[in-house]
Order: sequence, then C-alpha cells, then structure tokens
Amino acid sequence: MVCTGNTCRSPMAAALLARRLDHAGLKATVSSAGLLFEGRPVTDDGLAVMADRGIDTSGHRSRRITPELIDAADLVVGMERAHVREAVALVPGALARAFTLKEIVRRGEESGGRATDEPLGAWLARVGVGRRPSDLLGDSDADDVADPIGGPRRSYQRTAEELDDLTARLARLIGSLPEGS
Repeated sequence: MVCTGNTCRSPMAAALLARRLDHAGLKATVSSAGLLFEGRPVTDDGLAVMADRGIDTSGHRSRRITPELIDAADLVVGMERAHVREAVALVPGALARAFTLKEIVRRGEESGGRATDEPLGAWLARVGVGRRPSDLLGDSDADDVADPIGGPRRSYQRTAEELDDLTARLARLIGSLPEGS
C-alpha cells in the first residue's frame, strides 16, 4: 500500500496504518510518497505528535510518487483528491485501487468490510462501484485530510487524531476486524 501526501500527513498515515495492520495480524507493506519533495524529513511537530503516539518517524525521508510505486501497490491511499488524481494520471489503470483515505473508509463502511476469503482487489471493486474519474475533481472536505504544515502543533495533533481514527477504521474494513480492534 502506498499513502500519498506531503512530508507530514502521508508518513503519519502510513505509520499509523502499518501499526494497525500489524496489530491485526495482517501482513502488508505500507509506504509513503508525495507530490512535491524528495529527501525531506518529517517536520518537528509531526515527529513530536507521532512520538506522543509511540511511533518514531525520525528516519522518514520524503520521496516522490512514481508509476513504479503505484504499479507495485495493491492499494493507493491519498490524503487529498489531488494525490489520487496524480496517481491516476501517472497510471490510468490505478483508479480502481486509488482512493482518498476518507473516501475508502466512507465507501467501505457503506458497502461492508472485506470478507475473510475476499481478495483485496474484489473488495476494492465492490467499494468503488459507481465511482468515476470526475469524482476526483476539485477539493473536498468530505475527502481531503487537512494539511497541518505551517500551522501550530495543535493542527498536527488534530490531523494525527483524524488519521488515527481513519486508519483504525480502514484496518477494520480490510481485515474484517470487530469494532474496537
């Protein structure tokens, strides 16, 4: 899985999702890539907020999203519609497996979690029923996770809280885990 975003949200989401999936006993490689920068560390506030959650992101360095990363990913999770648009522009066939984090959680909760024997691709197809490329146009509070860059530490905390909730819900949906897991 690839989480796409910037040097803060994407590594936060990737670390939180990786931890959730690991705790659920689901084997997955979760990585982070973005649109703007290469080789940048997580911001100081991003580091501190994640450290408060027991996650060390000090070794993270940003990297740009590439067609190869998208091709290798079973699921691409963007922090904003713009990130998903870019992934689909780089690899047009990726639309079926590229969603914003809020979108996949919303659609997954509407269509139901992945059945124990259901392949991830089949679940994604079910989650994506009726979806169109035009759904990715513009920005959307319903689909975009707020970017805390340049804001106070409280903004980072709010983003981490939102990402923690969303990644927990996504892990439950993917792993067919009960509420509270």
